[in-house]
Amino acid sequence: MALTTPHRLHISQILGDPKAGESVEVKGWVRSKSAMGGLVFATLRDGTGSIQVSAKGGVTPEASMEAIRGVTRESAVSVIGVVKLDSRAPGGVEVSVRGFEVVSLAQTWPITEAAAKSASYLYDVRHLSIRSRKVISAMKIRSEVVGACFDYMRESGFTLISAPSFVQAAVEGGSTLFPVEYFGKKVYLSQSAQFYEEASLAALEKVWIYQPAFRAEKSRTPKHLTEFWMVEAEQAFADQSDNMRLQEGLLAFVAGRVAEKRKEELKILGRTIFPPSVPFDRISYDEVRDFAEKQGLPFEWGEDVPTEVERLISLAHDQPFFITDYPLAARSFYHMTYADRPKVTKSADLIAPEGFGELATGGQRIASYEMLMERIKSQELPPEGFGWYLDLRKYGMPEHAGFGMGVERVTRWLGGLKHIRAASLFPRTTTRVSP
Repeated sequence: MALTTPHRLHISQILGDPKAGESVEVKGWVRSKSAMGGLVFATLRDGTGSIQVSAKGGVTPEASMEAIRGVTRESAVSVIGVVKLDSRAPGGVEVSVRGFEVVSLAQTWPITEAAAKSASYLYDVRHLSIRSRKVISAMKIRSEVVGACFDYMRESGFTLISAPSFVQAAVEGGSTLFPVEYFGKKVYLSQSAQFYEEASLAALEKVWIYQPAFRAEKSRTPKHLTEFWMVEAEQAFADQSDNMRLQEGLLAFVAGRVAEKRKEELKILGRTIFPPSVPFDRISYDEVRDFAEKQGLPFEWGEDVPTEVERLISLAHDQPFFITDYPLAARSFYHMTYADRPKVTKSADLIAPEGFGELATGGQRIASYEMLMERIKSQELPPEGFGWYLDLRKYGMPEHAGFGMGVERVTRWLGGLKHIRAASLFPRTTTRVSP
């Protein structure tokens, strides 16, 4: 028989403004249960938090006592009770049970304490392991990151757009494309919305997207996924300096929002963060090479910054910073170069401190048709593959710049997560496509 109550509340509502003696109904899942004499305690979880409920013989009806005694971990339940203030309860609040109904009885929970020590197993049963406090906390931090990006970009005058996921041209490099058969044609999953953002500039001037990207990189590192979400932005009449100011303002805002709104989740993850101050430091590629030399990890000019060098220089900082002025050889064909340094691009990577590494990559784009065509030919790329992208330069393309920032990477840094997999609800890597 269904329970009746005048008042259903979410757990956060009860904890946020506890009213002793108030009759409430709470619905959620049983996280844990214990018994002591004639008392049964259960921790109940819903999408907003956790609270202790207590059932006592002689106070709780016998049918409800039997139900709570027999309930299993992760069963869905409905509880009617009275709010009590009790310093012994977690959070100082509990619900004294007057009615307890099992909505859906769970089978024996398969994630034992021993099994939980295996990260591989936890990802095999990710559809179940996402119920853990740490996973829930990471996902709420991620949600806060995304919401803060929407707020900041809207307030900065950017228009949100969407772009195709099926594309014919590579943005980041042909070797990292996922091919897809498309009605008899060969197309690819998008690596980035950049080209479409550039096309939108003459209509909207300042645009941004939030959508997935796909990279067939065979990189098995703590910061790589094959499918991930990106915040990307492009703005017209802007140079690389404007671009870096936008990125640092966005990241500082996001970090501040997470620090303010997700204190409990950060605490669960054992993480303390302090919003970074702007402007961020700018360190040139050449300075990074000097740093690497001193660390006994030299690399040739023109190579991308090696992962270990990036990690070490990241560890040497306590707030985000930019690595600027990458060689053209380490960047995509569309990057603008300096007039007096034709082999150096007006580009930068935004690096998180504490060893977390790259969060975003951005730069100023080539605006001239002739210059872009020359670059495409010099890199032995097929001009016919960039027809409409080249065409943009014929019809009023001003100087412009943009960036792409990985949502999972930002979440990983802010949450202090060991691996980027933990920043995705159902991560995709080179070895995992299930669940």
